[in-house]
Amino acid sequence: MCIRDRPGKCPAFLVLVSVREYLLEELLSSGFLWVGKELVGRCLLHNLATVHENHTVRHRLGKTHLMHAIANHTRAKFPERRVVYMSAEKFMFHFIRALRFKDTVSFKETFRSVDVLMIDDVQFINGKEATQEEFFHTFNDLVDNNRQVVISADKSPSDLEGMEERLRSRLGWGLVADIHATSFELRLGILDVKSERLGVEIPAKVKEFLSHRITSNVRELEGALNRVVAHAELVGREITLETCQEVLHDILRANDRRVTIEEIQKRVSEHFNIRIADMHSARRARAVARPRQVAMYLAKQLTSRSLPEIGRKFGGRDHTTVMHAVKKVEELRQADSAFCEDVDLLRRMLEG
Repeated sequence: MCIRDRPGKCPAFLVLVSVREYLLEELLSSGFLWVGKELVGRCLLHNLATVHENHTVRHRLGKTHLMHAIANHTRAKFPERRVVYMSAEKFMFHFIRALRFKDTVSFKETFRSVDVLMIDDVQFINGKEATQEEFFHTFNDLVDNNRQVVISADKSPSDLEGMEERLRSRLGWGLVADIHATSFELRLGILDVKSERLGVEIPAKVKEFLSHRITSNVRELEGALNRVVAHAELVGREITLETCQEVLHDILRANDRRVTIEEIQKRVSEHFNIRIADMHSARRARAVARPRQVAMYLAKQLTSRSLPEIGRKFGGRDHTTVMHAVKKVEELRQADSAFCEDVDLLRRMLEG
């Protein structure tokens, strides 16, 4: 199954990541996920499942919140069970470290002795053959011993490019839950819970305004509320719709037009007459590499994604590859006026 959690200590690893405020009951009562009860029920019954985001939604939903909610629920109901959560990137880091220090036996014992293993963003190990090999055997060992594996990804198992077929097949064994974007009612409910815990009275109009305008992800919504409350306490001003708009002017402006990396890849591919698959491929022919560099450049300019995140969207490339692409495009813009016009045209089309 696919989910995240913060477990207790395990030998040589710090696996408690962060404590989320949400409990399972709150998310389900808010209508967080239509498959929530079934998913959790199967989770507690030790069935295998895989949670992934809808292809069109990607990182704009709170799969992390759901994972933490299930983890918190499991820990509350079964405190004796050992639950380990970490990102796929962390899993790879610890595996490489174990190889370096010739401590793979301890590594295997650590991950194969848990009751619930939760790995977030498993797509990060796309193309990482050695890590996939180890994860494959860890996965099999846990399932064979009736343990639970919970995984999140930005695509369904069958669509994970760069993932070994046998691993995709294993991930497809269980319940695949398609998570959709948060609704207005859920965002409003989250703000109600958050403001209550902060001990601050937030006008209904302000909460409704935030729920309508900030729809990208739950973290940004929470951050916006924290920002408004902090500003009001620091300057001694009442929280009103006007002060909210003033304090959050940059976030609100950014949410007016949210460009995704997928949109950029699609538009650039169409413009240069290449396949979208070429954006993720290892092909280095200039006819493919140059458009890919342009897409990376635009992703850096038009989205808030970090360099490693952008690299992962382009076939799991390293952040230094993205940095090189951005630098190359900037140089070409200076030297080639026609190329510069092409890039500017693409940017205008994407910004609408």
